[in-house]
Amino acid sequence: MTRPAGPFPIVGRMRSYSPDLTPPWKKPKPVPTVEATADLVVEEVSTGFCGAVIRCEAGTVTLEDRFGKHRVFPLEPRGFLLEGRVVTLTRPAAPAPARPTRTASGSVAVPTARARVARAGRIYVEGRHDAELVEKVWGDDLRIEGVVVEYLSGVDDLPAIVAEFSPAPDARLGVLVDHLVPGSKESRIAASVTGADVLVVGHPYIDIWEAVKPSAVGIGAWPRVPHGQDWKTGVCRALGWPENTGAVWQHILSKVHSYKDLEPELLGRVEELIDFVTLPG
Repeated sequence: MTRPAGPFPIVGRMRSYSPDLTPPWKKPKPVPTVEATADLVVEEVSTGFCGAVIRCEAGTVTLEDRFGKHRVFPLEPRGFLLEGRVVTLTRPAAPAPARPTRTASGSVAVPTARARVARAGRIYVEGRHDAELVEKVWGDDLRIEGVVVEYLSGVDDLPAIVAEFSPAPDARLGVLVDHLVPGSKESRIAASVTGADVLVVGHPYIDIWEAVKPSAVGIGAWPRVPHGQDWKTGVCRALGWPENTGAVWQHILSKVHSYKDLEPELLGRVEELIDFVTLPG
């Protein structure tokens, strides 16, 4: 029989083999992974120590047996038995932070609410510190309502400022004034501003600093400053704080976390202004 010239023809297809030639019956079975949550009872495979999980940290788990004895073991693969089955313990995932149910002002939080387009109405406050405090406590509410807060450099020219704003039913103006007490300069200026679409209210404190409860900043009371002396500078001197009022204010502001850190006389006035400027036109 004559053999055909050239290489033998390949009949059919070549069989492909997996790089892993380990027989299936010799391959290790997959081991479930279990979070080492508190009170989970497991047995450590190498020592036979059986106990409940009382603590799980990075790389280790602490077990307590029925006699109250504690043992610390590494979180190694296939290192424990759970109800007779080999498992790998892992550190529990950190819980998602809880969403606040209330805003800093005490209102019901609406996490999914979008900021409203700014209204034509405004709230004016006397200074930058006033504006920062209002933003920190009422910021969420103001964004939902679409209310913008702007600060003035004092209220000496308030009548002219109000006239320039031209309040109207669909553009109301609210003004928050410091030290609005009978006989004060501020009270006389406020009384000269009238109109159905403008509201001027105030608190009795010389400066917005005083509207923060002393307990919030760790002092017994706000000191009395002699008449004629700059109030903020006098407060810093009396309390032994550095006479850098900007830095001191940031320290005070950092201690304010919610409406609970503010005096009621301020709370009521700000809420009144927000209600006023958001009334339907």
